[in-house]
Amino acid sequence: MGARYHHMAYGPHALARQQRTGSNVVYGDVAAQPDSGPDELGDRELTFLRTMFQFHLATVTEGGWPYIQYRSGPRGFVHHLGGNRIGFADFHGNSQFVSVGNIDDNHRVAVFCADYPRRMRLKLLGHATVVDDDDQLLRELMTVPEGRVSARAERSILIDVEGVDWNCSRSLVPQYDREYIRELNQANARRVAELEERIRVLEQEKRA
Repeated sequence: MGARYHHMAYGPHALARQQRTGSNVVYGDVAAQPDSGPDELGDRELTFLRTMFQFHLATVTEGGWPYIQYRSGPRGFVHHLGGNRIGFADFHGNSQFVSVGNIDDNHRVAVFCADYPRRMRLKLLGHATVVDDDDQLLRELMTVPEGRVSARAERSILIDVEGVDWNCSRSLVPQYDREYIRELNQANARRVAELEERIRVLEQEKRA
């Protein structure tokens, strides 16, 4: 993990508070490293992103205000496009165009991804681009492991990631969806089936 995220996120006031509270002992080693360029999207980050079916996208309004939008899709809708570039299809929404308009004006974005059952979260900082006129790219982004997304998509959004940070999971409240519960229950279901089969065999032996 490089130091770019910390150089991007830690301003003088944040560093001053870290000094006053002593938390710089935790972050100081990383923050003291030279900024050697974009943090790499490695196998761990890419595997995590491929499992995402939701994330939050932060942009900056033309008035300088932070703006956060919830994005979702089937697992696999966040694509790795090589290097540090990721992308996703921009599905039809309420036509306010706040996020894409913000990106048109200011390409800086933040992405917050969380796996609530496993209490893992990943933060990304990067430069986004809105692509309105590349049908081939959009078709690629509309393809997921289970097939083609049926929702209506209007454009593509690409993000060239600069900073990567695996955030502390201490205050992340676990939440469980049906798919995760089904995964957990599969092992129990197999064990129950084995025991039922064993009971059936023992009953047959007893009657013999």
